[in-house]
Amino acid sequence: MMAQPNVTDPLRGEVERCSRCLGRLRAELARVVVGQERFVEQVLIGLLASGHVLVEGVPGLAKTLLLRTLASAAQLEFRRIEFTPDLTLEDLIGCSGLGPSAGQDELAAPTGPLSAHVILADQIDRGPPKTQAAFLDAIHQGEVVAGGARMPLAKPLFVVATRNPADQEGTYRVGQSALDRFLMHLRMEYPRGEDEWEIARRGIAAVGGRVEPLTDGEEILRFQQLLGRLPISDPVLRYAWTLVRATRPQSAEAPEMVDRWFAWGAGPRAVVALAACAKARAILCGRWAAKIADVEAMAPAVLRHRVAPNEIAQADALSADKLIHMLMEAIRREHHEDYGLP
Repeated sequence: MMAQPNVTDPLRGEVERCSRCLGRLRAELARVVVGQERFVEQVLIGLLASGHVLVEGVPGLAKTLLLRTLASAAQLEFRRIEFTPDLTLEDLIGCSGLGPSAGQDELAAPTGPLSAHVILADQIDRGPPKTQAAFLDAIHQGEVVAGGARMPLAKPLFVVATRNPADQEGTYRVGQSALDRFLMHLRMEYPRGEDEWEIARRGIAAVGGRVEPLTDGEEILRFQQLLGRLPISDPVLRYAWTLVRATRPQSAEAPEMVDRWFAWGAGPRAVVALAACAKARAILCGRWAAKIADVEAMAPAVLRHRVAPNEIAQADALSADKLIHMLMEAIRREHHEDYGLP
C-alpha cells in the first residue's frame, strides 16, 4: 500500500474547510452555468493552485458568465479584456505617461483592467507581441513595471486567457516560453445535447439574479497558501516526475513512441504544475492526499501546451492529447510494479 504523507490534524481541518468552500463554489457555478462540469472543476483547480489558464473553445460557451459568477461568489472584481492589434500596456493599466512621484518607486494601483482579481483575457493572440509579453510578464510576476516604477497587481489574481486556432488570420503567435507560463491549457467543448436543450429552454429567462457570496479574497489566499503547505507522497511526486521526463525525445527516459512522435517535451515547470494540480484536485474531491490518479487526470491539461507532435505524428493524425494518453499507457506498462498501478 502506498505510504501517505504525514498530515497533522489542524492541517486536515483546513483541508476540509477548503474542500467545503470549493464544493459550494462549484454548486453556485452549476446553478448559473449549464453543464461544463469538467471545465468548472479545472477552473477551480487553477484558482486554488495559484495559476493562470489558457482556454481554447468557440465563442458563446459561457466563459464570461462562468468567471463573472466565480468572481461574484468570491467577492472579487472581474474584468474582461478584448485583445486587439492596437491594445497597449497603458490601456491595460488604465493610464498613460506614468512615472513615479519624487522619492517613490511604486505607482498607485492600476485603474484599468489589470486592477481586477479575476480577468478574462479574450483572444490574447490578437494583441501585438509587445503587449502580449508585457501582460504575461505582469500576471506571472504579480506586478507591472511602467514609467520606471513597479505597480503591484491585485491578490489573489486569476487570469483565464483564450486563444484562437493557430491557422486563423489576424493573430500573432504566442511563443512556447509564454505558453509555459500558463498552469494549464483547457479545452472548452460544445455542451452535451441535454445541456444545450436546457440552455434553449432557459432562453432569455436564463438563471441569473444575485450570486450568493460564499468566500472572499483573504480566504482564497489562505487556501492557496494551504496548498503549498500540503505534502505530497514521494510515489505520487515521482510518478509526475517520471511522466514529465518521459516526454523528452532522445532522452534516456523516453519510450520509443516519444522519439518517434514528439517534437519536444515539457520542462521542469511541468512537474511543479502537475504536483500542484494533483493536490488541488484531491482537495476538490474531498481528500487531503493526492493520488497517482489525480496526476493522470490533470496530465492532459498541464502537458498539452508543453509538448508538441512532430510532422510524423501530425501525418498520423496524432494530437498532443492522444500522445499524452499513449505515453501514460506506456508508463503504466513499464512501471506498473513501481507505482502499484493496475
